[in-house]
Amino acid sequence: MLPVDLEMFWKDDESAHKDNCFNADSPQVALGIRMSDECVFAELGEEGNPWGYTPREFRIELNKRYNDKAEKIVGKRLLKEEFPTKDETFPKIKQIGEVFGGRYEDNNNSIWLHGSCTTPQELEKVLDKVDKMDIREFMLPPDWESEKKRIFETYGKKPKLLRHVRGPVTLAMSIYGDINLIYLIYDIPDLAKKFSETISDVIIKMGKVMDEEAGYGPGEAPHGFSFADDNCSLLTPEMYELFGYPVLKRVFNYWSPNEKDKRFQHSDSEMAHLLPILSKLNLTGCNFGPTVLVDEIRKYMPRTRINGCLAPFTFMSNDENKIIEEVKRDCIMAKECKGLNLLTAGSINNGSLLTSMRAVMYAIQNYGRY
Repeated sequence: MLPVDLEMFWKDDESAHKDNCFNADSPQVALGIRMSDECVFAELGEEGNPWGYTPREFRIELNKRYNDKAEKIVGKRLLKEEFPTKDETFPKIKQIGEVFGGRYEDNNNSIWLHGSCTTPQELEKVLDKVDKMDIREFMLPPDWESEKKRIFETYGKKPKLLRHVRGPVTLAMSIYGDINLIYLIYDIPDLAKKFSETISDVIIKMGKVMDEEAGYGPGEAPHGFSFADDNCSLLTPEMYELFGYPVLKRVFNYWSPNEKDKRFQHSDSEMAHLLPILSKLNLTGCNFGPTVLVDEIRKYMPRTRINGCLAPFTFMSNDENKIIEEVKRDCIMAKECKGLNLLTAGSINNGSLLTSMRAVMYAIQNYGRY
């Protein structure tokens, strides 16, 4: 294995994460990689579906064995080893795509959102229906109140807040179609604006419902919000400013009004053309595609923590030389500006090995010292 001083690395990494990875006294670039539950199968040579269902007890066993191996290779236990039982799990609530008439399908590979309309006339009917909808009644299942009470009294647990959703462009293209949305923005901009406004209305309404269900009064709930919007890359800057930007701006204004409140955008696609617009949102964190690099992001976002920019497929290839090459590139760029949290520019997939994580650590310790 590549030589890494593990004790020194993790001590320095703790310092590197302070001040949103802009710590003036940080000795090195921060490491954001902590692997994922998907990775246990290839690492341990076990059969299973990385994206499908794994029985709870088997999942705990896999993660413990994985962590035993991780301690030896990277010096830290990475994956959680405690998972809630079915008895302490809240009933499933409806998701934002369902509010707009969509249908989620788990195909044992991903969760796919099927659309609900394809013409402007059908979209108008969907939006009218959403405007009249009682969001709370629609979201929460019939047994919600009794189960919420039972789980709190038995386990002391409250429902989770809603602080992350599918981004507005990806959501809209799932509901209405990618090409359809592009034509809509060009041909009927007023209806496109209505679609955008309704999306932000729904996000805020859904979030407020879950705040109330968790017992928070007005103004009491924790701040912060994040979006995952891969499809934003398909819009021109002008189209994104009309459709996507207003949603993020309104939601961030509501849940992230303070300077240090979380404002995060994930878009693992080629969306560098949108950086000037996104810069107006004062993002505190971002995770963009592997072609959108540190130096380019920094032109527009001088104080945004950059989660990236290692290509996921490079990391999954387990080619240590290529991994070191990309990490070295990012570390050199970060020395001028800090604020880099070394991560993959997208998901960490099954097949990515612990030795690849160690290669990233080696590169940081050798090329990422400030």
